[in-house]
Amino acid sequence: MSTESQPVPAQVPARRTVIACVGAAGLAAALTACGGGSDSAAKAPDAAPAGDGGGKDAGSVLGKTSDIPQGGGKIFAKEGVVVTQPVAGQFKAFSAKCTHQGCAVSSVTDGTINCPCHGSKFDVTDGSVKAGPAPAPLPAAAISVEGGSIKLA
Repeated sequence: MSTESQPVPAQVPARRTVIACVGAAGLAAALTACGGGSDSAAKAPDAAPAGDGGGKDAGSVLGKTSDIPQGGGKIFAKEGVVVTQPVAGQFKAFSAKCTHQGCAVSSVTDGTINCPCHGSKFDVTDGSVKAGPAPAPLPAAAISVEGGSIKLA
């Protein structure tokens, strides 16, 4: 009798195991890329930021009241806000960041603020969701109107 031990063959995972792991990794990557891997995207911020750090300081003039169409609005991307004029002389401001997955809104048309990423629409009057998938309204942003100028508050 020989006391030599036989080499242990290397264990190779089954083909199904490899395919399942690769599929799971791909799904995880896709969910992460779309923001679906975290529930933080579903939570709306409590207050709009004053900007993204690259914008104007609080108290700086965003634009003129004449730049904001009645029933519409204007996006100030650098400052991260959208200013609307729902009715003549009434100005509102909201975060320009969609509450669905944080995309920047891209237009204001037909009484809604529109996100290009997944089609969410928000009311120009109060920022409420008019069409999903956004889970929450756009947070209000602080502005002041002095004469014909609109300023970050």
